Amino acid sequence: MKYLVWMWVVVLGLALASSALAQTPALPHPDTTRLPGARPDSLRRRFDQERMLNSLKAYTKRKTIAGKAASVLFNFTERREDQAGLDATLLDRQYDRHNYKVIRRIEVRTLDAFGYSISDSTRIPRNILEKAGNTFHIKTNKARVRQVLLFREGDELEPQDLAESERLLRQTSEILDARVFVNERTSTADSVDVLVITKDIFSLSGSFQLRDVGAGVIGLRDVNFLGLGHQFRNRYEYGRSYNGPGGQTWRYTGSYLVPFRNFVYGQARYLNETRNKEAGVRFSRDFYSVNTRYAGALSYDFVDRVVATRGVGTPEDPYVFDPLRYNTQDAWLGRALRLKSYDLGYENPGRVIVSGRLIRTNYAQKPTADYFNANLVLGTVGYSVRRYYKDKYLFGFGRTEDIPTGTLLSLTTGYEFNEVANRRYYGLRLAYAGYHPQRGYLYLNGEFGSYLRGRDNDWQQGLVGGELLYFTRLYHTGNYQWRHFFWQRSSLGLNRRPGEQPLSIDGENGLRGFQPQGLLLGSSRVTFNYEATLFTPVSFLGFRMAGVAFADVAWLNARSPRQVLPFQEAPYTGFGLGLRFRNEYAALRTFQITFGFYPRGMSAPNGIRVFENSRPYYDFSDFSFGQPGVVRYQ
Repeated sequence: MKYLVWMWVVVLGLALASSALAQTPALPHPDTTRLPGARPDSLRRRFDQERMLNSLKAYTKRKTIAGKAASVLFNFTERREDQAGLDATLLDRQYDRHNYKVIRRIEVRTLDAFGYSISDSTRIPRNILEKAGNTFHIKTNKARVRQVLLFREGDELEPQDLAESERLLRQTSEILDARVFVNERTSTADSVDVLVITKDIFSLSGSFQLRDVGAGVIGLRDVNFLGLGHQFRNRYEYGRSYNGPGGQTWRYTGSYLVPFRNFVYGQARYLNETRNKEAGVRFSRDFYSVNTRYAGALSYDFVDRVVATRGVGTPEDPYVFDPLRYNTQDAWLGRALRLKSYDLGYENPGRVIVSGRLIRTNYAQKPTADYFNANLVLGTVGYSVRRYYKDKYLFGFGRTEDIPTGTLLSLTTGYEFNEVANRRYYGLRLAYAGYHPQRGYLYLNGEFGSYLRGRDNDWQQGLVGGELLYFTRLYHTGNYQWRHFFWQRSSLGLNRRPGEQPLSIDGENGLRGFQPQGLLLGSSRVTFNYEATLFTPVSFLGFRMAGVAFADVAWLNARSPRQVLPFQEAPYTGFGLGLRFRNEYAALRTFQITFGFYPRGMSAPNGIRVFENSRPYYDFSDFSFGQPGVVRYQ
């Protein structure tokens, strides 16, 4: 049998070789005048490769036995996303004919935030508001735009780099939209010019909120300081009232981020509030692109706070606060490995990721004896597939949005060296996301992590987490459009330490707009969120308006922290209506006013609250690997 298989392989190889030779003209003699180290003729290489693939594709359509065998080995079937008219990987294949041509010149055009259109070159500011807004805006520096591009002048063009660069530009905080394409008017047989057009947002924003006489919030931020992509954020609250030791009437949080070359970012942050002070510095480089090979980070963090622990008596005893002070040094490095592709003409999108991490934690003050100095060594092996779709009216109001889809599997193991007893760590994560314009978007994520100490299999500080996010297709009625969003999240704590009850259900963690009466914390939480968003054609001063209706429900084991499942306690619910205003051209893009009703546990009278917020409630989870770590418990 094996001799028969080998015979067919030889026959197929000879047939393919003869077909290629029959359709390929004779090559000229080698150019002996070429200087050593000179670049080969990129046009000839592209032409020969394209001819060979076309010949092989035609051969797989033959009715002969060898042709059928070739069709089994080589797949040229049009992909499902191409048949649907979708650009699954943001790869614009109209530029495939420019493969391997030399990039002669890169032209960068940056547009101001107001009055210009990235798709209409004739659009200019027409009114005094647009002109005044641009007067106070500093356009993004062209050097910053070039910093994000995946190609340089003199490189050979790969069309995927054009699409990936376009996506990366849109993902920066300072750029609203971007287009990266070949200038067809100046392209030649062996070289091309690339044109990059970006449209800025108005990066400077501030806020002021008067909560009471002598109490309020002041905010100031710039996500494109001096047009260099630097970001600083400041938020100061005053007039806060706290009783007891360590209370202060103000709260400040701030950060500053600097982008460097090769997608390296440096950031410093600081937080000072009642009974909690934090500071940290970090340098990082992520797996920003599918083809990124190396990623890593170095960071140092300092924390000085108090944590809530229960008394010795019954579960109804009040909380007791004890000091906690420690610092953490953190370093990790990751390597992405390409997989071989068996689909000619397409690169295998899968990547195998191998990474390692070292975390050192030193405690100066401990609330209980369960906290100890430790060195944690972690290693992760994973598999990731990333693809991106383009769509509109998801979280934005008409701008181009990149939807991540794919598959992720990661296995993490490690060993912690501490003062009491060394222990091992095991973690597992599975994630999947798919998108179709008629069926909507579905994201599933499940993860588990826990420490294991001793020979008695003592599992400690474990967590089982899950997430489901689904939104429907975009429905249309006249000039109105809408979607439905469903979001489910679970965090189940297993054998957590005393005082480790950080889970809450207020705000983004559970019920939007919910303010509990007193301290409401638990070790396990399950939440369900529903939202219907109606996009209207109403626009005022650049702000688009949408109507929002929501219903939230959450379970929390606040009274019985030893119970893993929180369903034994009555759920907390919230219902509401709101108006969402969004200006795609400003750094503070979203502003929402909401009327909410909460039948149980609300601090406000009658459970009614009118509140505003400027942060999106939903967001995508990418399928790129981050640093190896324990499952997040928050």
